[in-house]
Amino acid sequence: MTHRVETRIGRESLMLETGKLAKQADGAVTVQLGGTVVLVTAVAAKKPRPGIDFLPLTVEYQEKTYAAGKIPGGFFKREGRPSGKEILSARLIDRPIRPLFPKGLRHEVQVIALVLSHDGVNDPDILAVVGASAALSISDIPFKGPLGAVRVGRVNDQWVVNPTFQEVEQGTLDLVVVTSPDGVIMVEAGAKELPEALMVEALRFGEQQAQAVAKLQEELAAKCGRPKRTIPLVQAEPSLVEKVRSAATAELDAEIARASQKEGRSDAMDALLAKLVESLASEGSTTTPEQVKLALGQVEDEHLRKAILTKNTRADGRDLTTLRSLACEVAVLPRTHGSGLFTRGQTQSLATVTLGTPSDEQRIDALEGKTTKSFMLHYNFPPFSVGETKPVRSPGRREIGHGALAERALAAVMPSKDQFPYTVRIVSEILESNGSSSMATVCGGTLALLDAGVPIKAPVSGVAMGLVFEGKDRYVVLTDITGLEDHSGDMDFKVAGSAAGITALQLDLKLTGVPLEVLEKGIEQSRAPRQAILQAIAGVLSAPRPDLSAFAPRITKIMINPEKIGTVIGPGGKMIRKITAETGATIDIEDDGTVLVASTDAAASQRAIAYIKGLTDEVEVGRIYQATVTRLMNFGAFCEISPGKEGLCHVSELSDGFVPKVEEAVKVGDTFPVKVIEVDLQGRVNVSRKQAMPGQESAPPVAHRREGRGGGDRPHGDRPYRGDGPRRDGPRREFSRERSQPNP
Repeated sequence: MTHRVETRIGRESLMLETGKLAKQADGAVTVQLGGTVVLVTAVAAKKPRPGIDFLPLTVEYQEKTYAAGKIPGGFFKREGRPSGKEILSARLIDRPIRPLFPKGLRHEVQVIALVLSHDGVNDPDILAVVGASAALSISDIPFKGPLGAVRVGRVNDQWVVNPTFQEVEQGTLDLVVVTSPDGVIMVEAGAKELPEALMVEALRFGEQQAQAVAKLQEELAAKCGRPKRTIPLVQAEPSLVEKVRSAATAELDAEIARASQKEGRSDAMDALLAKLVESLASEGSTTTPEQVKLALGQVEDEHLRKAILTKNTRADGRDLTTLRSLACEVAVLPRTHGSGLFTRGQTQSLATVTLGTPSDEQRIDALEGKTTKSFMLHYNFPPFSVGETKPVRSPGRREIGHGALAERALAAVMPSKDQFPYTVRIVSEILESNGSSSMATVCGGTLALLDAGVPIKAPVSGVAMGLVFEGKDRYVVLTDITGLEDHSGDMDFKVAGSAAGITALQLDLKLTGVPLEVLEKGIEQSRAPRQAILQAIAGVLSAPRPDLSAFAPRITKIMINPEKIGTVIGPGGKMIRKITAETGATIDIEDDGTVLVASTDAAASQRAIAYIKGLTDEVEVGRIYQATVTRLMNFGAFCEISPGKEGLCHVSELSDGFVPKVEEAVKVGDTFPVKVIEVDLQGRVNVSRKQAMPGQESAPPVAHRREGRGGGDRPHGDRPYRGDGPRRDGPRREFSRERSQPNP
């Protein structure tokens, strides 16, 4: 039986439907907004997965090309590995639903979102989040939903619910707010230096709008929801936890509290675990090391949280609002176009900037259309950064997500293409990690951009805020959290921005939701450490370098008549390839006639520019050109006066004296100044070497008739009159009477 519910969200109607598609899934919901349709399914395994200590949740998001009436490219003509957009959308679904499963659930859960129709206006990622929540809510899988999810934009100083792609592009905010019955559970935002007060206002507006989406799912679940199945959960035995608590508290208070470094604490915890396992075994206990480890982890979390809440003391000795030690460097690598090294505590990012031409832009063929991307940030997280050994493969979802967050934080301050027509790629190598490596990437990226001479609008810094939450009236917000505080705490709230405002937010929770006031406090508390980092960056390099690296390409922009674009490109690209091969410069041409010439060699750029101008500039009568002889005829010499343009220098114009033969006056390859004396109606050019000689520049132009290039009379001196038949019109050579008489 099909069930359908519908409500109006913003300017469009949001519709949820179940019972028609994918009926064998534990839960399946079709979500529609405008002409965009997403099918989301949820299935949980019947048996738990052994040997794991985490929730085995996988989320897949797939944009089918048929949804937009397209056929995939490539040889096989079918969808392949997920795109960056698909990976980020899958993470957008995963992050808010993961905390709502029961702790200790070890059954595999799989959520799949398929974009079936795309109108090119409404982004399907929000519909996928709503559909995942709805599918889980009506299924028998334990889930503490539903979730409300909306996108908030700011266009013309007005809040917009679920803005279109165009509105997001034109606006100053792209914010995703996801709420649960207990408050806000996930936030993702990119903004153009939005003031903190406006960001809080946007969060409040989004929370209100998301509630209507959650109510719609409750209505659907009331109609067709299934009773939740009973699933055994993996949890530490209370009696074992009590034994470990009694045995480990003193150790945690003394030995571990003195180990402020990550490796020291890790070694101490390993030693304590081994001691506890041995002690329990000597008592005849049948508990496994895995069970002891689970109990010890719970006790350690309790210990750290209690110290923070009651003593305002953190594991590394800092108070609640203090940053870890900072170190900033620039120009750390000799041949990169820009580089920066940012170290905060035990987290370190080496960021590099590479400048390219418009031809280096990333080309994206998405459902909403083809686009290009001139600013990219790639984040790498090698295993040695945390002292581990793992296979080194292509970037995973976490790396892609962290890179996208840092890219969004810096994109807001990047110069326009008109101001800086370069393609910019930042690569962040995480060399050490103990919390907040994505925010270290933002800071390292800022250093590298300044070092590269990229004219960014303002430096950007970022910090991760944490939380220990025991209720609305008993919680503590932490500044600049470490990996341990991320693991044992309740929140990872990343805030990035310039001195003027916020450029990026990302909220992940282990709780089922927090009041908006907690986020407001986190944003407010993040401002001081962000400003401190900006001051540290300014202490090294306060503004972009005035000059680019000597190893970076120099781009020169010129304008040509758009009608001449074909002339520069040539048949099949022949001419532009010739210019590139002869000069070594890279050339990019836009439809409006903008030509970007790039080369690390300034002379090469100037040669290419001269070539292009020669092809596109109109030949001026009376102007002196430097000509090169390209071929000889019996009536004159053809000379190249600019790239791709030739003129005829008639034999009578080669010298101010008599020239019996053209080859006696000039040869192929000779260069000399010539004056343009005529451009005929067919665009053919006549030049004079004689009139370009010193003292002759002011002589009136004398045009000569010619043939051999598309018709017309033969030029003067081409062939004598032989006396038989009618005389040809036009100038001719003079002969003596005797020679002109017929033989007797």
